[in-house]
Amino acid sequence: MTETNLSGMDSSNNGGLESFKHFKKDDFEAEWDKIAERSSGRVYKVKLKLLREKCVLKTFSTNSLDRIMIKEASQISKVKFKYLLTIYGVCSDPPSVVLEYMSKGSLENLLSSYVLMWPKKFQMIHEVTMGMNFLHSMTPPLLHLNLKPSNILLDDHLHVKISDFGLIKWEDSSSKNSFIEHLTSRGNMNYIPPEAFTQSPDPPTTKYDVYSFSIVMWEILTQKRAYSGLNKAEILIRVSSGKRPHLEKIPDDKPKECEDMIGIMRCCWEQVVSERPAFSDIVKETEVLSEVLKIPDVVRGCESKERPHKLAYTTLSTCLTKETIPKEDASSDDIHSLLSRKDFETFKRVLKKEHISIPCKDNNTLLHYTVASGDTGSVRKVLELGAEVNCQSVKGYTPLIIAVLHKFHEICNLLMEYEADPNLNDLDRWTPLHFAAQNGDDRAVRLLLDNKAEAYVKERDGWTPLHLAAQNGHENVVRILLPRVTGINEQEAQSGRTPLHVACMYGHLNIAKLLLMQGADPNKKDASKATALHLVAEEGHFRVARLLLTKGADVNIVDNRNYSALHFAALRGHSGICRQLLSKGGNPDEKTFQGWTPMHLAALKGHPETVLVLEEHKGSVNSQGENGWTPLHLACHYRQEEVVSVLLTAGADPNLAENNGWTPLHLACSNGSFPNVLQLISHKADVNSQNCSQSTPLHLAAQNGNIPIIKALLLNNARRGIVDSKGCTAFTLAKQCHNKEAVPLLEEDEIMC
Repeated sequence: MTETNLSGMDSSNNGGLESFKHFKKDDFEAEWDKIAERSSGRVYKVKLKLLREKCVLKTFSTNSLDRIMIKEASQISKVKFKYLLTIYGVCSDPPSVVLEYMSKGSLENLLSSYVLMWPKKFQMIHEVTMGMNFLHSMTPPLLHLNLKPSNILLDDHLHVKISDFGLIKWEDSSSKNSFIEHLTSRGNMNYIPPEAFTQSPDPPTTKYDVYSFSIVMWEILTQKRAYSGLNKAEILIRVSSGKRPHLEKIPDDKPKECEDMIGIMRCCWEQVVSERPAFSDIVKETEVLSEVLKIPDVVRGCESKERPHKLAYTTLSTCLTKETIPKEDASSDDIHSLLSRKDFETFKRVLKKEHISIPCKDNNTLLHYTVASGDTGSVRKVLELGAEVNCQSVKGYTPLIIAVLHKFHEICNLLMEYEADPNLNDLDRWTPLHFAAQNGDDRAVRLLLDNKAEAYVKERDGWTPLHLAAQNGHENVVRILLPRVTGINEQEAQSGRTPLHVACMYGHLNIAKLLLMQGADPNKKDASKATALHLVAEEGHFRVARLLLTKGADVNIVDNRNYSALHFAALRGHSGICRQLLSKGGNPDEKTFQGWTPMHLAALKGHPETVLVLEEHKGSVNSQGENGWTPLHLACHYRQEEVVSVLLTAGADPNLAENNGWTPLHLACSNGSFPNVLQLISHKADVNSQNCSQSTPLHLAAQNGNIPIIKALLLNNARRGIVDSKGCTAFTLAKQCHNKEAVPLLEEDEIMC
């Protein structure tokens, strides 16, 4: 059968990779990208030829996969949850496990590379608790025993998925010592709880993972490695004696909610095992804290940039910590020490003019530090002694930017009284107004605009303050900016999106209304030729979709892959939006460049209600796309049983063959979907149809050794004696494939090849 290219489709649900598979080397494209090498084997990024899906191949140093390993991988693959990494199957050459590919790598690498914003830290912590709570809620609980940042992986949007769960087992070790030795050899020393180092023979419990999680929490909050610089023996002594990583390492700019998060962390690393909470309790508390600081998610398909409007983290350090205090001069050290202790009266009393010009790390000045302290009187004193108000650090941050970030409005006003330039930008061309707009600080926005800040100013990637306010849902800021901006349809440089695109993508209905009232074009196309309606249809924002349609959005505009908004709504299963689009004249049979209709995409992803909506509006159930595949072919190939039922009831032809002669029944037999085989047979599928290789469904079932399917085919008059293009019958194939149970079923009237 010709390989069907599904590369134009969204793969967030992994299409045909839901079931455990045995892959061959030839299933992958020739180019393998090595992304890691460990003592246990190598890790490669590969791509499946058929599905165009990126995967990870985790190889083992052993020469072959034994049955036990395959069985365990198969069992673990059945554990499916949003925050757990998916196992697709195994490969024998090379011996490896095939895993879901996570584009942003491990949390371990991210923590050392970027400065995360607090909302993103809280979100990550909560998502880890979600995954661990799921594992522990199983019967019996599935222990991880290897929870650490390198086993927490991240997708495009920096959402968490836990990997390597279920791979380490207590019962696999001959003794407790060998178990600990195995863990420490994998670099886990920091995450092993104190009870593991005792002489007790008791096996680990769920509270083992809770302790490991507490150290992961600390590393997320501090973005440092726990027990850095200590050897294994020193760590063992500290942990066994009840000592834990220093809380002083948590940055001073933490929000007040962080104290509650620290409280959870301290409970999780309690010395007494019974006093540690269960993940079922932890997940509720982290959910509340995460919701408090919740930020909008990242748009699917955004390129990875170290920009706060595109990812929920930023390389900007919003505070100046003790670690950056210069040590060159004792007097300067004393001055900075007074600031860090917030002893502002003494600071103002001892401050002298010569202190103003003392060089600091990264070209920061005393004025930067004083502004970060938040004391207006101290800032005034530094300015009175002649500090340069528009001084910039190595990254271009001015004292005004620091004041805006901390929302120190009185200091902002004071700095501008001393002629701080509100339009002086950093190295990425972000002005104070960009930061104020992103933070939703309408008071700072008014203050800056009143002091001649340019409202229509672009940073390096072409984002204006209006883009940022629209993205983050800051309606008041949008209201302030709108009378001051020109070119409301201006596009940012990278993806070509307007403020309306951004507001609609995040579902900010009121902001979308404001922008449309001011003349925003609902049919403006971004760099991929997508309109705001495309983005809304994909994200599922029903009310925003209705608004756009009432304001003249064209339902049949297609993007650069010939996808309409209806394609995206069908792909995601947003049936209500599909109904809206169809009622406004959406074409249910519009084809993408690969020949896929919305019906194809709904069938592919398993959305029976959406299929029904499309069929009610005269969408063709027999439309043929690339290589002649119909929606029924896709539903059978991807084992979407409910969709198969809906399509057959709606009149889908079970005997329509694709370009290589494969009928839906061939596909159902090939992938072993017994329910779909029964449905197809009941709708008069031809059990003896032959594809271009002259194979019948029985040939395929015999190859796979699927006894229920073989019996169903034989009961419905499948002929045993048909030979394929190689002269083989189903009986011959069953023997060749060593499917012993199938052989006696197929012997009768056998014609040997």
